[in-house]
Amino acid sequence: MTTSVDPALPPAEAQPEVIAAAEPVAVTPTATTAAFVAASAGAINQRIAEELGVRERQVAAAVELLDGGATVPFIARYRKEVTGTLDDAQLRTLEERLRYLRDLEERRAAILESIHGQGKLTEELQAQILAADSKARLEDIYLPFKPKRRTKAQIAREAGLEPLADRLIGDPLTDPATEAAGYVDEAKGVATAQAALDGARAILVERFSEDADLIGTLREQVWSRGVLSAKVREGKEEAGAKFKDYFDFSEPLTKLPSHRILAMFRGEKEEVLELSLRPDAEEAEGPTTYEAAIAARFGIADQGRPADRWLRDTVRWAWRTRIMVHLEINLRSRLWQAAEEEAVRVFAANLRDLLLAAPAGNRVTMGLDPGLRTGVKVAVVDGTGKVVDTATIYPHEPRRKWDESIATLAALATKHHVDLIAIGNGTASRETDKLAGDLIKAFPQLGLTKIVVSEAGASVYSASAYASEELPGLDVSLRGAVSIARRLQDPLAELVKIDPRSIGVGQYQHDLSEVKLSRSLDAVVEDCVNGVGVDVNTASAPLLTRVSGIGAGLAENIVLHRDANGPFRSRAALKQVPRLGPKAFEQCAGFLRIPAGDDPLDASGVHPEAYPVVRRIVDATGGDLKSLIGNGSALRRLSPAQFVDEQFGLPTVTDIIAELEKPGRDPRPAFKTAAFADGVETLADLRPGMKLEGVVTNVAAFGAFVDIGVHQDGLVHVSALSKTFVKDPREVVKPGDIVTVKVLDVDIPRKRISLTLRLEDDAEGGGAPRGDRPRGERGGARGQGGGPRSGGGERSGGGERSGGGERGGPRGGDRGQRGGDRAQGGRGGQERRGGGGRDNRSGGGQGGGRPDFGNSAMADALRRAGLDKGLSSGGDSRDSKRR
Repeated sequence: MTTSVDPALPPAEAQPEVIAAAEPVAVTPTATTAAFVAASAGAINQRIAEELGVRERQVAAAVELLDGGATVPFIARYRKEVTGTLDDAQLRTLEERLRYLRDLEERRAAILESIHGQGKLTEELQAQILAADSKARLEDIYLPFKPKRRTKAQIAREAGLEPLADRLIGDPLTDPATEAAGYVDEAKGVATAQAALDGARAILVERFSEDADLIGTLREQVWSRGVLSAKVREGKEEAGAKFKDYFDFSEPLTKLPSHRILAMFRGEKEEVLELSLRPDAEEAEGPTTYEAAIAARFGIADQGRPADRWLRDTVRWAWRTRIMVHLEINLRSRLWQAAEEEAVRVFAANLRDLLLAAPAGNRVTMGLDPGLRTGVKVAVVDGTGKVVDTATIYPHEPRRKWDESIATLAALATKHHVDLIAIGNGTASRETDKLAGDLIKAFPQLGLTKIVVSEAGASVYSASAYASEELPGLDVSLRGAVSIARRLQDPLAELVKIDPRSIGVGQYQHDLSEVKLSRSLDAVVEDCVNGVGVDVNTASAPLLTRVSGIGAGLAENIVLHRDANGPFRSRAALKQVPRLGPKAFEQCAGFLRIPAGDDPLDASGVHPEAYPVVRRIVDATGGDLKSLIGNGSALRRLSPAQFVDEQFGLPTVTDIIAELEKPGRDPRPAFKTAAFADGVETLADLRPGMKLEGVVTNVAAFGAFVDIGVHQDGLVHVSALSKTFVKDPREVVKPGDIVTVKVLDVDIPRKRISLTLRLEDDAEGGGAPRGDRPRGERGGARGQGGGPRSGGGERSGGGERSGGGERGGPRGGDRGQRGGDRAQGGRGGQERRGGGGRDNRSGGGQGGGRPDFGNSAMADALRRAGLDKGLSSGGDSRDSKRR
């Protein structure tokens, strides 16, 4: 058999342990771990600079600011000259890498101290430790010196068998049995020659498995060639049906997407699947390439010498009982870490979309929290979000008071001049959406607009201590309706009241590290809040808490001061708030807005420290501040360079002038509603070739779901998003986008709609949607590229999708845990006007693709994504169960 050995891995020297063979030298460990990390600061900065592609001084400046207590939003916005214009994304990456590399240095210091304490730290070993560039490499080097329980190898050494091991590997001409006979000593526990050989083998196995260079090389080889396999446990087929796709499954490690890794590990955790990691796709006969690499490393070759066979068997034993076991544990951890990082990234991206959804603004809004048995909770809030009325109606099963419910809603809308109706997307959302549609048709003079919004996390808010303080006289069941109404008015201001982990826009979020997830999501919330800015006179304490430099305690102090003394008239007045010192003021002032205050600049994003620059700009124009603000023509004639000084460079001055042109501008998109086509209200109304306007409700790795007003979202497969190759659908669309799509195919029995953004694509001919046609009219929808194979929204691991996720918190009544809400990341609820009731869930059974779904790639992808569940029964199996 031909074997390949990594040429970069040199043979080990003849002596058994290279490091142990050298004499210990007097190497003084660092005085403290903190001092060691501090001494490594330059190397850390240099490495981060190389990774980010920036200069080292930029990194050093940013690190100094972060260590000084500055936040990422503050540094990105107001310290551009200091960091060389590093943006918030670069700073977040820098912050994460800084944390990892400092942890690495702390571990390096601890390892050096441990080995030094054992008296085994040589110059060569210290050099290896200092050169290690990852935690995995450090642990490989440390393995031989790591305190451990007494091993077979250690017992063998204590019995004096190490010379036997050294003799056999050093001189294969030695006969193992003959040599071992000389080591028989019952007093030492070596009763026979075979026992002596077993002890020698244990010593060599440990030596092979603790060779850092060898293990590092083998790890990368297994990573590049290995396969993760899954099979169902006996008798678990029915109970573990949601993992059916993995009952007999294998895929190369390097090709496994994160959602699949998480699903397989979830299946193993629930004792449905058995996972195994194979080092090669195909099982090899005889010695593997990995065994050949071990043999070459230690100069072992089968040349017919007396000890060759024994040594070869020792290599095989080392590989199969120690090294591969160790590598499997290590690589499973590596797989999990990669999948976890991607899942956190997806969660963060979805959360950002939801937080930065277009706000409807100060419009009177009626919130409907749908329910069946317990009724639909109704709350009306005025333009400021104040609750002005509430009610509970029972339009659905079992009471079915439809007309009475419409009359109640009409009366509330008339009394309070309601403009918008926000409908939560939970249980009975379809039916409640139809109720609102009938209300609008029956009372067109009211001018109502209905919008379906994500109610993710509303239950958590309802039961929270803050909700009790904010809405003390309101029943818990009605608080959710208030939250739904307010999140349409201003999604960001309302959603910050909820733990971001409870908003439910993540993939397998309850399997992820709480620390990593919280850190990432908190960063997203912080960036979003500070990017938009906060009105200090109307903001809630939870919203203020997310402002740069303000924590929970300081936020409460601001609210208490505001309640006791009235609205703040200037940013300078913030200094009167207890515990709001100079550092906190520096960090927060630029992000807090005071509309209609004493100074017009206080309503802008210009930091108070830069007001002198504005005064110079005003003097240069010869006018006054109020006439200059918003005067684009005058501001565009200015040269920013003439206002640069020692403190404020060109980037900051340029930002100041831009801010003066549009002071306090909201970076969020304008609130838009899709104009759904008249007369297109059900799947039966659709025809291939129709061009319709719709709202993107969710984005997964395999495509985007679009609401076109027919109770069921259509799927634009990733291959139909653009004429060019699309790696990430988010590069083209995001939740809440208003798009024009063409209908490619409609499958009424399966409630599947195939759409395309490539409007020149040919639709399937034939006029009527499938299900209304005679048998045999099954053409091929073009433009789908064979259907989604990526499975980005794979549901196999317990109902969570890449854009969906497990919902946080109990809801009470007829609610339960609902995975994969349709409007998760859904831009805070864009209008879904037209049509009747819809299934408002991101994975609500929608598909698309080829006409014959039976054995197609589209069907396979939809099945993997969990999107074929409940379609034949109306697409909402959960509602039917609850009835």
